[in-house]
Amino acid sequence: MAWNIRISDEDYDKLEGSLRKQVLAGIIKVSKAPLPSPDGYRKPLGNKNGNNLTGFFKIKYRGIGIRVVYTLVIDKMIMNIVVISQRDDNYCYDFAAKLYDKYGDTIFREF
Repeated sequence: MAWNIRISDEDYDKLEGSLRKQVLAGIIKVSKAPLPSPDGYRKPLGNKNGNNLTGFFKIKYRGIGIRVVYTLVIDKMIMNIVVISQRDDNYCYDFAAKLYDKYGDTIFREF
């Protein structure tokens, strides 16, 4: 059973049409099992470049150079997509950390 997907990042709208389709296809695939292994596809982020991203997960698109960072509302089976960006060093991780600083634990709830 797939989780409900919530995309809050305006960067999705900035993606070119073919990239948008690939990114959405990957998000839909991961939404079927977004938890860390052994139950799902993804690994938790933890600490990245000095940012504590515990509770965040990522999807990497190697061929197109995109990263997606998301959180989960486990009790409601919601996958919150919080960052979609180019794999530019640690930009997406820094941005996710700024969102966490701004919104706190609400980023891990339904929005």
